[in-house]
Amino acid sequence: MSDRAVQTAEASPSRYQLYCVGLPLAVYREVAAHLRQVTGVDAGLLPQTSHQFDYHQSQVGSLWIQYTATANAAAQQRVAQILEYYSDRYGAWNAVNPRSQTTETKTERP
Repeated sequence: MSDRAVQTAEASPSRYQLYCVGLPLAVYREVAAHLRQVTGVDAGLLPQTSHQFDYHQSQVGSLWIQYTATANAAAQQRVAQILEYYSDRYGAWNAVNPRSQTTETKTERP
């Protein structure tokens, strides 16, 4: 994950949404479970909202991550490391802007 992505995550509101194109349901569940192990972090999955079926599209719309009052800089750093691990293996994470439902790429692959 790029430094920009880490800075954006740290400067963002306490809850944000990410998705990874084509990431299977099982891997989304693994990521959410991994993130929930970090003190001060909660995570979950949001369903796919597309009205058209696409075999190559994930069953998950996005992953949400929320920092609680007990989260500290170390928790944010650990979340960034976890997201980077999965990004290296499955592709870039993209941020979902919940207000407009637009997306922008937040991580880059070399």
